[in-house]
Amino acid sequence: MKTLKLWLIPAAFYAVTCILNLYGCLTEGSIEQVVKPALLPLLCVTTLLYLLEAKAKSGKMIALLVAGQLFGYAGDTMLIGKGFAFFAGGIGLFLLGHICYISLFGGISWKGLKPIQWIAALVCMIAATAGLILGIGVNGALLYPMGIYGFVLTMLIFSGLAGVLRPGKVSVGGRATWCIILCGALLFTFSDALIAVRNFGELSPFMSGFVVMSTYLVAQTLLAIGGARLILRK
Repeated sequence: MKTLKLWLIPAAFYAVTCILNLYGCLTEGSIEQVVKPALLPLLCVTTLLYLLEAKAKSGKMIALLVAGQLFGYAGDTMLIGKGFAFFAGGIGLFLLGHICYISLFGGISWKGLKPIQWIAALVCMIAATAGLILGIGVNGALLYPMGIYGFVLTMLIFSGLAGVLRPGKVSVGGRATWCIILCGALLFTFSDALIAVRNFGELSPFMSGFVVMSTYLVAQTLLAIGGARLILRK
């Protein structure tokens, strides 16, 4: 008897909603704001159903993956609003989501790192954060909070990179899984950087709308796939 793949139902709705959202970004209509709050909940339901049907056993890992998605949903909803308060609230919620992802991915890929590797990674993350913040043009009172946010993003990238570079020493996941996670982290950083440029400088409507959302949706999808593969130990 074949197992019912119920996760395909919300996955199909998620795909359709992504298309509608991106279409709304191109047409600058209200459809983008209408469908945007449904994106991450649909991805979350898809992830949960897939893991449940696959009989995943790690409740803590599932909770971290789902929490990252739910904080992304809250951040998406907040960023629909206009003004600094909505921007700051949305970024803060995304920060919590990144911490959940880092706890999941980094908690596995960082195990067994030597002190010299930690030092080298820390120097690289600080340098990458400085380059990111200076490139965006953040200054004044927002320099420190955005610096913290940028550093957390580089930690997410490092979480995936550590798994790619040392697959034989990481207890869970092969190189393919960690490549998926790393690509998701890089796209997430690129999308967030564009959001920051949009708020601190000038950015074309196409880049601030379609490109931001398309890279963000691919990033969240890749992190969901990579997280599910880790939880199922693929």
